[in-house]
Amino acid sequence: MPAMRFFALSRSALPIIILLMSASPHLATAADQPAVEQKDPDASPKQRLDDLFTALRRQRDPDQAKMIAEQIRVELADSGSATVNLLMQWATKAVAEKRNAAALDFFDQVIALKPDYVEGWNQRATLNYAMGDYARSMEDINQVLRIEPRHFGALAGMAAILTETGKDQLALKAWERFLEVYPADRAAQDQVNTLSEKLAGSPT
Repeated sequence: MPAMRFFALSRSALPIIILLMSASPHLATAADQPAVEQKDPDASPKQRLDDLFTALRRQRDPDQAKMIAEQIRVELADSGSATVNLLMQWATKAVAEKRNAAALDFFDQVIALKPDYVEGWNQRATLNYAMGDYARSMEDINQVLRIEPRHFGALAGMAAILTETGKDQLALKAWERFLEVYPADRAAQDQVNTLSEKLAGSPT
């Protein structure tokens, strides 16, 4: 699934439309910046994330942007709770061993313990997608994006599900939102071009 490392993706189109149509933050258009500014040791996790997302949307070099994106993934992965982090490790191991029921149980425990932790929802969305349960995957993605609207992995997952279910117009909007957050991603640029050309050629 493209970009759906879900570190990337209900049951009706309305929540999707609300998410896609919600106002996006004003985006910087500055020239290339250094990959990541020097970290402030006193900065809060939120401030570190904000700084990284700002750097990501300003960066136009794909390789530099990829490094920033990886740092964002690392920040998002840390729940701040030793118990939750351990449960996530167990869940990851269970997924690797294809023990999906156990993995889902671990993710459920993570979400119950820390419902504002995006990666609990995000990783469960990934697993639900892999199991073919697009409806539940999309519900989890919507939760990710309510907590962190800039979560580019979840936006990529949403776009993939919408494409696979024939909702090309909504998929295009999801990819456009992705590029607002992560403009240097070439795969997302290709997806936007492909879908735009497809929709332009569709009968009205």
